[in-house]
Amino acid sequence: MDTSHPNINSLWATLLVEELVRCGVNQFFISPGSRSTSLTVAVASNERTRSLVHFDERGAAYAALGFSKATRKPAALICTSGTAAANFSPAIVEASQEQIPLIVLTADRPPELRYTGANQTINQVQLYGDYVRWFCDLPCPSDEIDASFILTTVDQAVYRALRSPSGPVHINCMFREPLAPTGEFEDYLGYLSPVSSWMVSDQPYTQYSISRSEPDETDLHRVAEWMNDTECGIVVAGALRNNDDRRAAISLTQQLGWPLLPDISSGLRIAGSAGSFRRADNSAAYYYDLLLHSGRLAEENRPSAVIHLGGRVTSKRLALWLKDSRPQHYLTVTDHPYRQDPDHLVTDRFDCDVAAFSQAIGPFLKSSGAATEWTTSFVKASASVGTMITNLLRKGDDLSEPSVARLISQHINPKACLFLGNSMPIRDMDSFTDPSGPAVPVGCNRGASGIDGVVATAFGFALGSDKKVTLLLGDLALLHDINSLCLLRQLEQPMTVIVINNNGGGIFSFLPIAKRNDIFEQFWGTPHNMNFKYAARQFGLGYECPSTLREFQEVYRSSQTEDSSTLIEVKTDREDNARFHEELLRTAIAELDKG
Repeated sequence: MDTSHPNINSLWATLLVEELVRCGVNQFFISPGSRSTSLTVAVASNERTRSLVHFDERGAAYAALGFSKATRKPAALICTSGTAAANFSPAIVEASQEQIPLIVLTADRPPELRYTGANQTINQVQLYGDYVRWFCDLPCPSDEIDASFILTTVDQAVYRALRSPSGPVHINCMFREPLAPTGEFEDYLGYLSPVSSWMVSDQPYTQYSISRSEPDETDLHRVAEWMNDTECGIVVAGALRNNDDRRAAISLTQQLGWPLLPDISSGLRIAGSAGSFRRADNSAAYYYDLLLHSGRLAEENRPSAVIHLGGRVTSKRLALWLKDSRPQHYLTVTDHPYRQDPDHLVTDRFDCDVAAFSQAIGPFLKSSGAATEWTTSFVKASASVGTMITNLLRKGDDLSEPSVARLISQHINPKACLFLGNSMPIRDMDSFTDPSGPAVPVGCNRGASGIDGVVATAFGFALGSDKKVTLLLGDLALLHDINSLCLLRQLEQPMTVIVINNNGGGIFSFLPIAKRNDIFEQFWGTPHNMNFKYAARQFGLGYECPSTLREFQEVYRSSQTEDSSTLIEVKTDREDNARFHEELLRTAIAELDKG
């Protein structure tokens, strides 16, 4: 590493970036600014970094979030001082809620300018509150501070981002002028002599060993006793981190012989072409959300035990059913210590990854693996709903939001990824996905479940996975993040953006307030009366606006073979969509109640 630098700012920034790279953080998302000049130059000068520049700090932060979701490795964010740093906040909240590691580097004015009314100066100390796992207010670069301080600070930051509970960390970097690397170079060999061994190596200064939590044998024996005695138990699969956890969820479910209720975020809701893990058709109740709308079946099939693997689920109906059932045993397995129990049902909690729990509990279980009568009945009822949904959505050629969700699940490229916006898109995919569709990675922002930053997160998800991505989102979510469409031109693997344009907030049409015709449209429906044709043109995207199911299927398939990204706008009517959902539910309930 070169010991000559134009100023101490340049040297400290170079050390900081180099140590991040040695710790495995080599993807940087940068928003331009003056106070962050030294950090940006250090990234640009390091041959082992990859960088992406985006003018909007909020979008850059969400892109970093998406990248880290896909890779499970922390990306680094860089911005200047002031509201630039504040604009990182929504993505940091989401990362914190979902335990996604991020390294946040905010440039700041020196301490003598704080609380003086200096330009572009705000209080950035603990700016993100409890939503970061660790914070350091890095002092202004000085040759009176040992260089090892910078290196150990970076090492601690990366460690705290990765260890459980993983999440964002914040280093606030103060700089005095000069900010640019101008002027004569000075040799800092003497200053760097205490870290001379580090200088000639390629390893971090401090190498942390991250320990993983393992289930305790006494606790395993205790919970296995009631598992072995349970006849009416269910396994709920929420968001699962990787294929190891997915294989483990299926293995545990089949060993117990209980039904599996897989959320769309689990990666098990669509598993038709699964090559990395086997299907769970003999135990999976894919259409549980629709099934539980039948009061009779919901009442007759109350579980006495629940094993909840991974994150929260999308289905409100499932959550209400479990709350009403008050199972005697409710066990959750998550790889973080935070409480995941909004209805206060949990009786047993394991803080470890799903794969570790499944492997550890296996020897304690006596089940033969054969599906119980309870399971067979549950899965059969779900399959009956699936057949009904298939037949209903095949009728006619009219576009509907449920049929679009189902067609996406059937025709997505098996080598692609799916990213889902909140509100109705993720709910429709959860309810109406065809389980025989290709098994693809599924991403979503369900930590805080906001509609902001969806395009940018999907972009980062595509960048991190290096795969084509289909993004399904609503019109308000796209309007919220429309300038992030400019990022898509930087993708090597094109994205297909499918926007459901029902001219407002479609999910509110399902709420009781929708009956207040005097105020609903103005305050909840929020019609915008816009389309996205010219937005697609402005950002250099292909554009399609199909009017039938057949047309949608054709343009969707075609978009996945294009060399550039495409925006497909599906126009629907909010009131018609609410009525169609109600019709599907009535038909499903009638079919189920026949039995």
